[in-house]
Amino acid sequence: MLRTRRRGGAPPLPAYASDMTTLVGALIKELREGLGLSQDQLAKKLNQLNGRDTVTRALVSRWENGGRRPGPHWLRHLATALQVPLEALESADVNRRAFLTNVAATAIAPAATADLLAHGFGAALKGGPSVEDWQQRLHVYGRDYMSAGAQEIQRRLAADMVVLQQQIEGPRMWEVAARLAVLFAKTFPGTDAARTTHWYGMAAAAADRSEDPAARVWVRGRAAIALGYEGASLAVAERFADQALAIDSRPSLGRLNALMGKAHAAAIRGDRRAALMLNDDGWRTFERVASPAGEQSDYAVPEWRMNVFSSLLLARLGEEKRAEHAQDQARALLPPTLPRFATHLDLHHGLMLAQSGDRTGGVAHARTALEQLPAEKQSLTLRLLLAEVEAA
Repeated sequence: MLRTRRRGGAPPLPAYASDMTTLVGALIKELREGLGLSQDQLAKKLNQLNGRDTVTRALVSRWENGGRRPGPHWLRHLATALQVPLEALESADVNRRAFLTNVAATAIAPAATADLLAHGFGAALKGGPSVEDWQQRLHVYGRDYMSAGAQEIQRRLAADMVVLQQQIEGPRMWEVAARLAVLFAKTFPGTDAARTTHWYGMAAAAADRSEDPAARVWVRGRAAIALGYEGASLAVAERFADQALAIDSRPSLGRLNALMGKAHAAAIRGDRRAALMLNDDGWRTFERVASPAGEQSDYAVPEWRMNVFSSLLLARLGEEKRAEHAQDQARALLPPTLPRFATHLDLHHGLMLAQSGDRTGGVAHARTALEQLPAEKQSLTLRLLLAEVEAA
């Protein structure tokens, strides 16, 4: 099958050639954004390497949008500027390499890169962990996320994902990759929209390759509640929630997360009626899929955590009595080993005070609560909540 003719009457491109142009363009954009470069900045880097002002922002845009594929000369310079092997651009091996290049580009200090690569190479020589080993690591990460700081989790995840990217073969490994990518996204602040949404998008794409509806729903639902709870990238949160709800209508934790993420987005947008209806729908779903009370994992939603979700939602809506009830229920059930979530509830109470007119008291209550939590236990989400109280 042939493509239509391009401008100027050039011969039509074979379908595979056009597809490769699109893949190369997508990888260039992915790597550029991972390094935090604008299209102008990439153009300047390429011109410095070339010794002449030949590349413009418009040309970089055409490459990225699949309008034109860079030739061998520019591929070599692009590989240097984007800090990847030339083969990565020549083959456009996006799915496998994107995990490694994004980890290296967005999260890892240069001094640690050699250690990470040694870790990955050593694991490859040993054959790498089995699928069962990765499933166990998922369990550990889910548990540790509840109490460890974002930086610690990010460092550990980065090291493991350098290994994982070498092993992504088959649906079960894609599911592991998807769940780890969601957790990796959560180690960045919600206000860093480019990084968080990029990683949530990669997680969703990986989940699709797992061919498992439950994984596809869970990944999108978890992204939705994370962004909605933080009050960040609401349009993205709603899009992930809608996708999750459309994939599978059966009750699940993924669907529950999607409903609550969509509820928070509605509350922040001022759609009170929709937020309350979604909250009620979330509770009906929770009654069918609730996690055991003693389960402490980011992959679980026991009753105390569901009350945490509702507590913030109701505080945002000014539903004081219902918010206080949710906070009391959460505190009564919250494991003492998770002090960070007790601080969440204090911040919700501070927001409720500020919303009711006592801004000074609400801000003081929230600040005191965050100051009392050890710095290593604090999270990016807590700081976003404090900013929300201060802005109420």
